[in-house]
This record gives sequence, structure tokens and C-alpha cells, in this order.
Amino acid sequence: MSNTTSSSPGNWIIGGYTGSSDGVRIAIATFVGVAWYNVGELMVLVFLTFKKYRGMYFWSMLSSAWGIIPYSLGFLLKFFNATDALWLPITLLTVGWWAMVTGQSMVLYSRLHLVLRDIRILHLVLGLIVLDVLLLHVPTTVLTYMANYYNTDATVTGYNVMEKIQLTGFCVQEIIISGLYIWETNRMLKLNPENDSRKVIFNLFAVNLACILMDIALIVIEYANFYMYQTTLKATIYSIKLKLEFAVLGKLVKIAHQHVWRPQLIAGPMGYPVPMDANQLFADLDNNYASTRTS
Repeated sequence: MSNTTSSSPGNWIIGGYTGSSDGVRIAIATFVGVAWYNVGELMVLVFLTFKKYRGMYFWSMLSSAWGIIPYSLGFLLKFFNATDALWLPITLLTVGWWAMVTGQSMVLYSRLHLVLRDIRILHLVLGLIVLDVLLLHVPTTVLTYMANYYNTDATVTGYNVMEKIQLTGFCVQEIIISGLYIWETNRMLKLNPENDSRKVIFNLFAVNLACILMDIALIVIEYANFYMYQTTLKATIYSIKLKLEFAVLGKLVKIAHQHVWRPQLIAGPMGYPVPMDANQLFADLDNNYASTRTS
């Protein structure tokens, strides 16, 4: 699909936005602005929470959050025709997309062992993430450069098809992981009679369900061919999901390891882990993950 004179946000897969709608421009800028604000807030929370910068969860969170910046900046430069250097926005959005999307899945995976102790399923989830990198990231990247540099009907159509495939694939991947959380937290609800614990578990259930609904919304927007909205809104949605993931971690640890910590030391305001417990909390995450892998 090449550029046309229509102002539809689905027409600018290749090149910048040439329509006359201020509403489209405002929507794009708003999505990017909200995403950047969320990343800034999340980075403050992460660096205040962690005293030692290590562990799969920390680096996955950092990778995914920072990936949002070049991803959305690339599309901002592309859609607003802010540079004549074609390679710059394409490279920025591609590098950011790799970090943002797979980083988000690794954030989910890095704490999955807190509710799921079946090593076979954990290995399958990790294998799925690696497989999707090869099957979805690599061909989409190749087609992105081909479509933008060659701009033929074949390359643009190929990219358009692959864009839908990769979005669906990565959303299904995250839905599967979130579904595992929902399944296990539902099992916890049945096993835990305490009202306070049931409330926390229900919150965990609701957060993962919200993430699934956001993924479905992205798929709907993509298949409706609102390409510009989908690509820029994706940055906003991923920033929201990361904030939810970080907020829910303290609650998740409190439920999974009630015998290790006192509840009041786990969750701070808005459910975020408090700084004084971060090292102990994530050291336990790493230790439990290691023991699960060797069991």
C-alpha cells in the first residue's frame, strides 16, 4: 500500500503523513507524548526501587521501557517527515521495536516462576519467545527495509501482510503468558480463603486481563488498517503495560511468598515495591528461579 492523497491513517505504511488532518497529527503526537511520560515515570520508579542493577527482571524492564523511546521517535520522524535520512527513522523504530516487544515478554517470563513451578511449561514459554524472535522479528525487519527502500508493490504488500502476522503473533504470545498468570491466580483464589489475599489475587487477575484486552485492541486497530494509529498507540499501550507489570510485582511476591516477607514491607504506594526491600525481593526472585530450574 503506497502513499495516496487520502487522509486515512492507514495509507502511510511507506513515507510520511501528507494528509491535511490536524486531528491525525495531534493523535500521533499525543500517543507518543503519553508513552514518553510513562517511560520517564517508570524509569524513576525502577532506579529508586533497585539498589543493585542486576537480574533478568531488571534488565528486561529496562530494555522494554527504553525501547519505547527510539520506537516512537522513529515513527514520529517518519510520519512528520522530519528528516531526509530514510535510514534514521527506520533504524530507530526497528531497534526500539525489538527491545520493546521482546523485552515486555521477558518481563512477563522473568516472574512467571512465582506462580508457576512446572519447569516444562517455563521452558516452553522461553522457547516460544526465542522462536518468535526468529519467525517474527527477523522477517519483519527485512521487509521493513525492503519496503521503504524499494517501495514496490511486492515489497509493500509483503510488509503489510507481515505486519499483521507479527502483531498477531506477538500479541498471542503475550496473551498466552498472561493467560498462564490468570489460570494460576484463579487456582490461588480457590486455595486461599483469606479475604485480603483473595482481594490481591483478584487484582492480579484484573491486571493480566487488562493487558490481554489491550493486546486485542491493537489487533483490531491493525486489521482495520489504521496503521498510523496502531504503530503509535502501541508505544502508549506498552508503556502502560510495563507500569502495570511493575506495580503488580509487589502484590505477586506477597501472595507467592507470604512465608518470606511481611506484607507491609512488600508493596509501597500504588502497589509498587518499596526501595528498602528491592534487593531482598529480587535476590529471592533469582534464587527461586534458579532452584526451580534445577528441580
